[in-house]
Amino acid sequence: MTEYVYPAVFHPNADGSYTILYPDLPGCISEGKSMGNALYMAQAALTQWIGYLTDKAEPIPAASALRDVETEAGEFVNLIRADVKDNRAVRRTVSIPKWMDDKVTEAGLSLSRVLQDALKERLSAT
Repeated sequence: MTEYVYPAVFHPNADGSYTILYPDLPGCISEGKSMGNALYMAQAALTQWIGYLTDKAEPIPAASALRDVETEAGEFVNLIRADVKDNRAVRRTVSIPKWMDDKVTEAGLSLSRVLQDALKERLSAT
């Protein structure tokens, strides 16, 4: 998992909502109905944007320093953190007993899916 931290500009709207812009990521825009929701939406937008760039093998722009971000009257800047998982598939060789392989085939299961599910469950328990 890779951590990214970017400054986001929060623009308060007349209805109490916030529009969120990332100066370093043109087109990455979100909105939240309240401050708490805006922070949540800002993190979700950043995570998805970086994930998209990663999946498309596009360069990820460097984040500006907080002090270098310009704002207009009423706006403020906040740092937003996103953890992006690398979801690319990798091949691993696994050994299982023959009888188990036969049962997997009989049941019509995907060994890869079963292993992924078991690992997710095990890793979330730690």
